[in-house]
Amino acid sequence: MFFNNREYIYLVWQDDKNRDFYVVGQLSRNGHYEFEYTGEIDKATENGFQLLLPFPKRKAKYKSDILFPIFSSRLPDRKRENINEILEKYNMTEYDPFVLLKNSGAKLPIDNLQFIDPIIKVGDKKIERRFYISGIRYQNECQGVECDKFKNVKVGDKLTLKLESDNKKDKNAVKILHDGESIGYIPRYYSEKVSEFIRKSDKYECKVLEINKAKNCNECIKAELVLNK
Repeated sequence: MFFNNREYIYLVWQDDKNRDFYVVGQLSRNGHYEFEYTGEIDKATENGFQLLLPFPKRKAKYKSDILFPIFSSRLPDRKRENINEILEKYNMTEYDPFVLLKNSGAKLPIDNLQFIDPIIKVGDKKIERRFYISGIRYQNECQGVECDKFKNVKVGDKLTLKLESDNKKDKNAVKILHDGESIGYIPRYYSEKVSEFIRKSDKYECKVLEINKAKNCNECIKAELVLNK
């Protein structure tokens, strides 16, 4: 996402216990790279997040001419034999580490960190985002073992959105409905901007993009959301 001639992506951490997402950092690029912690860092550290070793100060802004090694190390090597297949998977034609972080998420099994393409502004142009639907395990009480509860959900199915302002965990919560039945929520890192858009416009499209019941409940249904101008 570009804003004021800088390109931004957010670093998100997920709490193991409550499964909540926290935007803990902001990485940007415009001739050089900058990283800084964001407003949710205090809540995240209260819930167990530890500051990254190369960035020990909460209020500092860190700069580099190259992508910080702590982030580039999460990416496949550009000399990897099947690198072109990997780039194609993420709709890329050339190796750009910043774009690869954004498009792939750079999620590793060793921690609960991932990068996301933020929604910084809404209403000025069409915005497309893909994400895993949050809260499926709890919303449908499947507990990760009763996947037949989703036997009627198919790739390509239309989804609708509904504001849930009385949600105690997130005042900007946006519920996702399939055939009128709730199946989960917009991830919290997108909920504020999506709820802002929904309050002003109903010009959106949301559909089921992928279903993988073999994965954990946090990544079993991926959706695509388009917010139209």
